[in-house]
Amino acid sequence: MSSLPSVVCIVGPTASGKSALAEMIAQRLETSIVSTDAMQVYKGMDIGTAKVPAEERIVPLLMVDMIDPVWEDYSVQLFQRDARAAIDALLACKKLPVLCGGTGLYLDAVIDEMYFPSGALKTPTRSKYEERAATEGPDVLYRLLQERDQKSAELIHPHNVRRVIRALEMYDEGVSYAKQHMGLRAHTPHYAASLWGLSMNRARLYERIDRRVEQMFAAGFVDEVKRLVEDGFTADSTAGQAIGYREVLSYLAGSCTLKEAVEAVKQHTRRYAKRQLSWLKRDGRVTWLDLDTIGMDEAADTVLSGIGEGQHESL
Repeated sequence: MSSLPSVVCIVGPTASGKSALAEMIAQRLETSIVSTDAMQVYKGMDIGTAKVPAEERIVPLLMVDMIDPVWEDYSVQLFQRDARAAIDALLACKKLPVLCGGTGLYLDAVIDEMYFPSGALKTPTRSKYEERAATEGPDVLYRLLQERDQKSAELIHPHNVRRVIRALEMYDEGVSYAKQHMGLRAHTPHYAASLWGLSMNRARLYERIDRRVEQMFAAGFVDEVKRLVEDGFTADSTAGQAIGYREVLSYLAGSCTLKEAVEAVKQHTRRYAKRQLSWLKRDGRVTWLDLDTIGMDEAADTVLSGIGEGQHESL
């Protein structure tokens, strides 16, 4: 039995039913859900992120509605810190946390060991390297990385300046990018995570995605984006790059018709679902639940049976 504290993770592509299954499981375990969705942390971004409305939640939902999408910067590093704090608070109360979300990097950052250079925002060290890249060229930084940490340099393309700078920052802080990279591929755990993934045939998933997008627009998605724009929301922000929001921003700017925006959201969401599945399929820890052959009730029973009493013993 692992000595690490336990968490349950419900994963899968967008529109697969993760939130519904997570709620069923959390309700039966009398616990809370910790969202690992990168965009649900933002206030006012409700319809476009498929956030379960507050009045419809049957269990507490954590890591949502925390950040102003216009005025506040938020990174995966800060997400890791805050999500782990929420998880640890549940564990301290002898509750088994149920994690739910489709952002693979954010989930991995929470449940696995993942190092970030100190400081959520731009650091003096980073600024120094960025200035050198601008004045002396990126090749200078890459050669510097080769001199300091050859193994890390071998993993990074010379033209990937952002990653080269990150590796140099890590070197300055006594951490090897190469060692972390290999550790992530091996999923060095921070928690004893039980991962359960929802799957279905592609045609059915894409139909669900298209239907969700249509429901979003029918529910007032354009008005939601308009309200955000009135507060200063733009496509230049991290939140403004979220699928759905950037397309509606283009529509509001007159760059496309509403019909074109709707179709673009459908297309981009389908592509995103494909990337989500590719990310998850590489993680051998995931136990897949085929919703073409079982229903949600049976899926919930399978998860609860699978985690067993052993999970509670390690809380």
